[in-house]
Amino acid sequence: MSSTSQKHTEFVAEPMGEKPVMALAGIGEVLGKRLEDKGFDKAYVVLGQFLVLRKDEELFREWLKDACGANVKQQGDCYGCLREWCDSFL
Repeated sequence: MSSTSQKHTEFVAEPMGEKPVMALAGIGEVLGKRLEDKGFDKAYVVLGQFLVLRKDEELFREWLKDACGANVKQQGDCYGCLREWCDSFL
C-alpha cells in the first residue's frame, strides 16, 4: 500500500462535519476552486457524489477528472481518502 499524506491522515481521523472541499487529499486550491464553482464546496458534497457513484473507483476518478481536471495521482489520493473515511465512519 502506498503511503498517505498528512492531509489524508488528518481527514480520515475524524468525522467530516463542515470541512471544505480542499480538506480532501488530492484537492488543492486550484481543483478546490473548480469544484466550488460547480457547487461542490464542502467535502460532504463530494462524498455524496462518491456514494451516488456507489464508491466505484473508476467512475469516481472519471467524474473527478471531468469535474475539475484532476490528474491520476490527485484522483487516486481523493478516492483513497474518501474510501478510507467511509470504511471508518459508515
